[in-house]
Amino acid sequence: MRSTPATTSPSSPSAPPSSAEGLDARLVVDRGAFRLDVTLGVRPGEVVALLGPNGAGKTTALRALAGLAPLSEGHLRLDGVELTGSPPEARPVGVVFQDYLLFPHLSALDNVAFGPRCQGVRKSEARLQAAAWLERMGLTDRAGAKPRGLSGGQAQRVALARALATRPRLLLLDEPLAALDARTRLDVRSQLRRHLAEFEAVAVLVTHDPLDAMVLADRLVVIEHGRVVQEGAPPDIARRPRTDYIAQLVGLNLYRGQAEGHTVRLDTGPAITTTEDLTGPVFVAFPPNAVTLHRDRPTGSSARNLWRCEVEGLETHGDQIRADLAGELPLAADLTTVAAAELDLHPGATVWATVKAAQTHAYPA
Repeated sequence: MRSTPATTSPSSPSAPPSSAEGLDARLVVDRGAFRLDVTLGVRPGEVVALLGPNGAGKTTALRALAGLAPLSEGHLRLDGVELTGSPPEARPVGVVFQDYLLFPHLSALDNVAFGPRCQGVRKSEARLQAAAWLERMGLTDRAGAKPRGLSGGQAQRVALARALATRPRLLLLDEPLAALDARTRLDVRSQLRRHLAEFEAVAVLVTHDPLDAMVLADRLVVIEHGRVVQEGAPPDIARRPRTDYIAQLVGLNLYRGQAEGHTVRLDTGPAITTTEDLTGPVFVAFPPNAVTLHRDRPTGSSARNLWRCEVEGLETHGDQIRADLAGELPLAADLTTVAAAELDLHPGATVWATVKAAQTHAYPA
């Protein structure tokens, strides 16, 4: 969780009352071939990221929270008030869309003032509030610019200011950084983290980018096939993934099996020796850089885990080469370009993979 709440100013969202309950929702949206069934509980001041592959149901969940997709079943309560069935315009919800959806004919100032105006605030006061929000976003000098004259990062901050200017009790962010180039994304991610740290109500972020989720959120809720498959603090998710999708996101090889002491017999494949002493169903994970490759079967190796594999593919992964291996144990291995050249790795090549028990991590399934 973030630390000290931001100081409230006349032009900032007011602090929530002590009795605020945050978000309590069960979102069920049935579309025949696809069914979303997700339960969410979010405290005021908490940022939760909905993370998952394309088609998992993240955007459907966000649309249900905003009132843009009706619930087939379930409930939606915000600060103890039932919102199920209420129209979008009646909900204290602010939304930042992936493409920002700024009004092209309005200046940045009037885009931000639009929300307060819709709430009945006089034009002069709404523009004063909008100016204060633009100042907080570092955009005072862009107040008169139309959306076409803004950079991607500036447009994202105007969209965020417009959402916050209505003083929402629930802020929804739909892939807010997806439209930005890599360099701008880094800067805006840092700025967005700061603004979310100052937001005192409930914030829900939808993303497929693990870095955005890890940096911006206090808690991750991972959705696959319309269901929650894992949730928890980002470090916990990264250390103990429970599905192949999550393992790939955080860069781990992941297997499931039955533990008998320090030996885990995999459901499919060989056994893995671990340092943990466990009994029963477990997961075993280790990073690709824990794997050492040899062209000949090693002798005298201290590694307790040794498997014969075949190189299926090679690709650049950051400043290293990632080898995808098939065979006794399908796995990914990271090695330097020099090491890959010395081993003469190529698709179809036979290699021996070793992993020390101390570099594995086993935990209950």
